[in-house]
Amino acid sequence: MWNPRALSAVLLLHSLIAIVSAQISAWKTLNGGPPLVVARGGFSGIFPDSSDSAYSLAVITTGPDVYVSCDVQLTKDAVGICLPDINLANSTYIASRYPNETTSYLVNGVPIRGYFSLDYTMKQLNSVFLTQGVYSRTNRFDGVGFQILTVDGLVTLNQKPKGIWLNIQHDTFYAQHNLSMRSFVISASKRIIFSYISSPEVNFLRGISSRLNLKTTKLVFRFMDKDELEPSINQTYGSLLKNLTFIKTFASGILVPKGYIWPVDGSLYLQPHTSLVSDAHKVGLEVFGSDFVNDVPSSFNYSYDPLTEYLQFIDNGDFSVDGVLSDFPVTPFEAIGCFSHLGTNATKQDKTLIISKYGASGDYPACTNLAYDKAIADGVDVLDCPVQMSKDGTPFCLNSIDLIEGTAVAKSNFSKFGMTIPEIKTGSGIFAFNLTWNEIKTLTPSISNPFAKYKLFRNPKSKNSGNLVSLSDFLSLTKNQTSLSGISIIVENAAYLAEKQGLSVIDAVINALSNAGYDKPGSQKVYIQSTNSSVLLKFKEKTSYELVYKIDEIVGDAASEAVEDIKKFASAVIVNKESVFSINDKFLTGTTKTVPKLNAAKLSVFVETFSNEFVSQAWDFLSDATVEINSYLNAEGIKIDGIITDFPKTADRYRRNKCLNLGDKKPTYMDPVQPGGLFGLISPDFLPPAEAPLPPLTESEVAEPALPPVAKIAPASSPTAETKAPPGNAQSKVAVCFFFSSLAVFIASLLLL
Repeated sequence: MWNPRALSAVLLLHSLIAIVSAQISAWKTLNGGPPLVVARGGFSGIFPDSSDSAYSLAVITTGPDVYVSCDVQLTKDAVGICLPDINLANSTYIASRYPNETTSYLVNGVPIRGYFSLDYTMKQLNSVFLTQGVYSRTNRFDGVGFQILTVDGLVTLNQKPKGIWLNIQHDTFYAQHNLSMRSFVISASKRIIFSYISSPEVNFLRGISSRLNLKTTKLVFRFMDKDELEPSINQTYGSLLKNLTFIKTFASGILVPKGYIWPVDGSLYLQPHTSLVSDAHKVGLEVFGSDFVNDVPSSFNYSYDPLTEYLQFIDNGDFSVDGVLSDFPVTPFEAIGCFSHLGTNATKQDKTLIISKYGASGDYPACTNLAYDKAIADGVDVLDCPVQMSKDGTPFCLNSIDLIEGTAVAKSNFSKFGMTIPEIKTGSGIFAFNLTWNEIKTLTPSISNPFAKYKLFRNPKSKNSGNLVSLSDFLSLTKNQTSLSGISIIVENAAYLAEKQGLSVIDAVINALSNAGYDKPGSQKVYIQSTNSSVLLKFKEKTSYELVYKIDEIVGDAASEAVEDIKKFASAVIVNKESVFSINDKFLTGTTKTVPKLNAAKLSVFVETFSNEFVSQAWDFLSDATVEINSYLNAEGIKIDGIITDFPKTADRYRRNKCLNLGDKKPTYMDPVQPGGLFGLISPDFLPPAEAPLPPLTESEVAEPALPPVAKIAPASSPTAETKAPPGNAQSKVAVCFFFSSLAVFIASLLLL
């Protein structure tokens, strides 16, 4: 007879064990440990795929726990080499070494013309150099002369990975040409320990399973497109996906495109995740995701942030993949080691201010209610409002005085208001002061796409969402937000508005702040920002708000006289990212003197603009916004007090990661990059032309005449004279030339949408 009390005690014990196990490991992988990271072809996002430098960089940037993968091809004399594609023309300079020697082969039934390793001996290929095969990546390292590596060469690398992952993509093809991938792998495994061997061919894995030590080498079945035929058993991968118990008979894991797990629709928005990971785990199969890259957007849900994507696969509350194959291995290491399982209330480990750039304008149209709401939800400290003035004197928030840059005004009935005002901007615009606030409120907002020339567009589903916000409504919103430590009010074009439009933006701002109660002591700071010293001097005369001077040029230094002048009217300075690190052809070349000069003067330094899109970052930051933020905030010899970003979520998450303040225990992948490190590896023949030294900020660029008085302008009058735009930060002389240019305005609007 069974004992009810004994059974209850056993069940209780099992429950306690389960609870303790869950507390020990929060990972929902098959074995309960953290996912592994495989550097596909090494750090192939920077160096040519499968080059010795790519493999070395993977270890240098991530530490000893990284695995590296090799896509094996066979030479004419049966030597295994590491190359990402069966067609050597896609990753080498073979056409230069052996011109006019292309051949054509059927590969899994598909005719391919190019260069193939099986037509050349290893001796012949020793003189063939590797190239970067992805055109969106830098080719500056192609001149280094990277030789093709053999599989045996992986074990002689100076930087040792934790393990080697072999991918055998074309066993059937090589067998058709009397080359045995099976024989090569079995022979190589006697002298090299391979941690993982993957293949999309069932019979290849079956054929080697009995000849390997499966305690040290795991076999992984690789899935290709669902409609593609598996060449050895002639079934589609989609049908094999439905029979995971069959896969388990010869493999311990599966390697799948990430879309198998988190599919996206035709508009690149995430769909609900599939049950693949949990189904595979139920039958004892590990699941590895492939196709992870930082420089190819996969879903707008990730807001161009690759770290967010990795977290979606490893820390979503439902499951975790058991590993990822990545061209940029530093990012999954960050996700696993520093940003996983943070929770929604993780403590801030860093006090750097996060200042919005037009709200969360990377996700919604600038300065709309949606952009502001998201910025607050995403953890911004200081919410910004660039103040524009309507025709009837209503101050409101918008990223530009030209309505084209933030709305669809050029497609509205107001397109007739197009004009050219040289001292405000080059080219035509439709300016805020020509429309009343009631008219402006009717305009459709338009999301900013600063990288449209690279075909990178922001959140298309919401590109025209939200409503424009008056300054008074903005202040009503911010006043009630306890999470905000301050607001930033940006004032530009004050002289022109006063003298030529009879509008005092300074008085409008002061009155709005007073009406909202910001002129009284409170928990939120008010920052007044401008590129014009005359504007800040006027605010200093009338208020006690924090004043922030923006240097709108890229400078490599700041003259002592200029710094002393700034200190007379401002307590903080905004500089461009390129005024912190000097850059040549998107490579960091050094640290400028600008920030140290400002630090020495005890001026707070804010840096802009931090965006998620990889094209906004230097190559040194590895196409990862988090690497960029980490490097700016931890660079030697400089102190940055705040960063300005159109993606506040990325910056705020950085402040909460578990790897801050660890001292000597900080993981390798959280080290800041060293300016000049990559640039110094470029061969002389491939170096970009030398850049001229950055100019310093001079006192003459800071000093300005006092603001003109507010003119009394008759409603029908229009300015007619013309003036040139002033250099640098200097306030423009007030004169204007304008004409109607509706066609030009309309074309400009199309480029911005």
